[in-house]
Amino acid sequence: MAGKSDSEPGNGQARTRLTRQILFYAVCVLVIGIAVWGTEPGLSPLSGPDPKDSYYNLLVQGFRVGQLNLKKEVPSGLARLADPYDSAAHAPYLPDVGDMSYYGGKLYLYFGITPVLVLLWPYALLTGEYLSDPLAGLIFCSAGYLAAAGLMFAIWRRYFPKVSVWVAMAGIFMFGLTVDAQQIEWVRSRIYEVALSSAFAFTMITLAAIWRALHEPKERVLCLGLASLAYGLAVGARPSLLPGAVILLAPVWQVWREATETGLRSRIGSSFAAAVGPISLIGLGLMLYNFLRFGNPFEFGYRYELTGRDQTVVSQFSPHYFWFNIQYYILEPARWTGHFPFLRPVPPWPSSVGHLVPGLYYGGILFIGFPPAWLAFGAAVTRKAGPKDEFFGLRWFVLVLFLAFAACALTLFLFLYATNRYELDFLPALMLLAFIGLLDLESTTAVSPLLRSFGRLCWGLLLVYGAITNACASFDAYATANDVAGNVLYNRGLVDEAGERFQKALAFSPQDADAHGGLGNVLSRKGDFKGAIAQYQRAVEARPDFWEAYNNLGYCLLQAGRVDDAIIQYRKAIELRPQDATYHRGLGNAFLQKGMSDNAIVEFQKVLELEPDSADDAERLGDAFFREGKLSDAVVQYENVVRLKPDFAEAHNNLGYSLFATGDPDEAIAQYKKAIELRPNFAQAYNNLGNAYRGKRMAVQAIAAYQKAVALQSQFTPAQINLTWMLAVWPEPSIRNGTEAVAMAERANDFTGGRNSEVLRALAAAYAESGRFPDAITAANQASSLAATQSKTELVKEIRGDIKLYQNRSPCRSMAGP
Repeated sequence: MAGKSDSEPGNGQARTRLTRQILFYAVCVLVIGIAVWGTEPGLSPLSGPDPKDSYYNLLVQGFRVGQLNLKKEVPSGLARLADPYDSAAHAPYLPDVGDMSYYGGKLYLYFGITPVLVLLWPYALLTGEYLSDPLAGLIFCSAGYLAAAGLMFAIWRRYFPKVSVWVAMAGIFMFGLTVDAQQIEWVRSRIYEVALSSAFAFTMITLAAIWRALHEPKERVLCLGLASLAYGLAVGARPSLLPGAVILLAPVWQVWREATETGLRSRIGSSFAAAVGPISLIGLGLMLYNFLRFGNPFEFGYRYELTGRDQTVVSQFSPHYFWFNIQYYILEPARWTGHFPFLRPVPPWPSSVGHLVPGLYYGGILFIGFPPAWLAFGAAVTRKAGPKDEFFGLRWFVLVLFLAFAACALTLFLFLYATNRYELDFLPALMLLAFIGLLDLESTTAVSPLLRSFGRLCWGLLLVYGAITNACASFDAYATANDVAGNVLYNRGLVDEAGERFQKALAFSPQDADAHGGLGNVLSRKGDFKGAIAQYQRAVEARPDFWEAYNNLGYCLLQAGRVDDAIIQYRKAIELRPQDATYHRGLGNAFLQKGMSDNAIVEFQKVLELEPDSADDAERLGDAFFREGKLSDAVVQYENVVRLKPDFAEAHNNLGYSLFATGDPDEAIAQYKKAIELRPNFAQAYNNLGNAYRGKRMAVQAIAAYQKAVALQSQFTPAQINLTWMLAVWPEPSIRNGTEAVAMAERANDFTGGRNSEVLRALAAAYAESGRFPDAITAANQASSLAATQSKTELVKEIRGDIKLYQNRSPCRSMAGP
């Protein structure tokens, strides 16, 4: 029978190859699946939900209309600034144009152009849609990982075929998990990560092409050209990778070494041209691009970038940053906790050498955070180097990886800012070295079962620890990503969607203080103060220095009527942030609600020291002064409010109220009229205007003002009382109208349920004016009893005087108010 049976070697080798391929593809699918999962929370605070508004797509739109700047209008206020790079001056515009470069009245993109040329622009042309930043980052990361995975598979099959497929797949998976962890930890705006992931993808393609050039002499020139092109695109995405271009010369050096032994020097020129030609052309293109934008071929827009600092005066690279960055990227220990997900970000620390406070990260890579990288030290170091040695090509490639790692890492060690996302510049090269070290360790220990077991124990522990570290960091970063997305949604008014994100964050990190605080904000806005209090309490338990949560907890306690507890929380917030006006404001409000106006005055005075132009706080300070009887001080504050907010009707009304109380009814009337002019339906201002007219004995005008107040707000009890009283007791007969007074007072009494002593007193006066003295006595007695239970001693005395009049069948007569 033709063919071979399953037991024959050919079928066995075929099955082995098939098994290896299936495992390899399964690992790749798993790694990319994790990356897809980690991409889900991404939501940029620097752009809207429409991908068209992302910075990269604004550049795409600019290119499509023939311009190099973004298709976005410059904020008019920014354009008028004398120094637009002053961080304080341009701060108000950062939510709209933050991290853009502003030059010559136009907005540019500082970040690399490569993603636009190779993905985002072609995608827009082909589909008519715009690719989102998170999806673009996912595509680049996946492409880079697949290139690296194929490279690792080739290294294993060529140099270590006897090493178990499971060992090789473990190394390939660990590399992918490291890349995934980096990608998942990208929790801020995805602008940066598009450039980083693009550079990663083209760097991995470069390494794969160099590998091919080192091992396939007949394809060397073509592969070197591809490597040069790919690395040029990587530099176009991340200009800081330029020093790493030295790796392109390694294959040329190999050719030169071979040529000195064989005498065939003709290959050196073609290899060198292939290695430097494409990247040089790309470099010239970038220089032209920069010159056309900024008039300087070496300016990428960094000095003109709008950030929270003045980029024109900072030193971008300096040897002073070196030790700080070594600590950050290499030496800083991880922070393990006793609760899931067990790993927390390292608290940022300030620098004394001008280095910016570092971003989110989970500990030094080499010695703490990624112990599998230790295996990089064993990468083919035991192999002899020689043209006839079977590991000759591998040694050259190890040199390439080491140069890639060293050049890119050294560049970042001299940079003024450090963050975990920058690790993608050099960490993949280090992990590829570690993969080779793993295979080499497994191969060299094969001579002794005991040695192999010990070696597997060692590298197995490293891989397990690395997997745990990456997984825990990913879970925490995933929770943080949902925190960021939740805050973005909350700020856009999508409260329910924000709550879902915070809940998802807590599912992965139950002790996440930010998520508890965010969920507290959601519940507070929805009016669930009890639930919000519980969330804020969880937040401050998880992070005792969480001053925002203390402030928000104080607010919710205040809304729930727990004023004393609110004061305690506000004081904690102020203790942590004594120069924050928000927390003094909250404590002042709590004191006002508790009736402690003297304490409130102190707090609002502190607020106005910190924020002198805060009209709302000047108004609250005026209220506190008024309650304390410091009328002159109240007038000063209300005048300050009117100055700061001349169109604020309430401010004019409050100023009028204070002026009337200080004995200046004429100026009070002017302020009330201004308030009514600004807000014609301002019933309270009409009522106050009536009081001022009554104080000047202008009865007709007073009644007209009261009637207008009641017409605007039919159940406005103070105006009903005032109008009833004047109609019932005013000395001039032409003003009084007992019938109308009774009708008005009875409506007010019905509305208040017979539980308002002032209304009952006015009703009694109206009955007396109408000759219904028994009814007047009954209503006055009810008013007196109710006032007594409310401890209104002076009112009780006045009502008793009224009763004596009614018992003598005599109505009240008075020009004073009720």
